[in-house]
Amino acid sequence: MLFFRSEELAQTWCDRYGYPLRPLVRIDQLWTLATTWYSTRLQENSRRPQPAEMRLIFAGLGLEGPFWDPQADAFG
Repeated sequence: MLFFRSEELAQTWCDRYGYPLRPLVRIDQLWTLATTWYSTRLQENSRRPQPAEMRLIFAGLGLEGPFWDPQADAFG
């Protein structure tokens, strides 16, 4: 995971090293994703979210498209 101050700096880095720009996540989205994803981790019955639950979590954070589909064959 790489952190950048702006989308422009992420694009500059990708151009420099020959990588395509992938979907970006803001730090507030990342924090909410982590706290939601692991909210039950210390409970005995904790389990990983299922694909439908993952889609809801991602969509609730505004993370949409093939990259965020846990069952997609391509990252778009």
